[in-house]
Amino acid sequence: MPKGDKGDTFELECPCCGATLKVNASLRSVISFREKPKPKAIEDIQQGLSLIKEAEKRREEAFQKSFEQMKTSKDVLSAKFDELLKKAKEEDPTKPPPKPIGLE
Repeated sequence: MPKGDKGDTFELECPCCGATLKVNASLRSVISFREKPKPKAIEDIQQGLSLIKEAEKRREEAFQKSFEQMKTSKDVLSAKFDELLKKAKEEDPTKPPPKPIGLE
């Protein structure tokens, strides 16, 4: 008869992955391992196709939004530059620049 008999084995469920482990206490080792069955990702082909089409629409909308932002980014940067240039011209050029933090 082998070293560990049938009474020394027990089953437990892994709290992380849900797998079932069969452990032999006298041998102090895992005898068998059974993964938790994974659920199907989709139940119906039509449902899967609708999910793919919805994802495609979302990607297209995100692309169009990004494309519009890139088209207007040149105008936005130009306006910001003009505003900062106007502000720089209004300041007194003889005034010394601000001192770094801690040197005041």
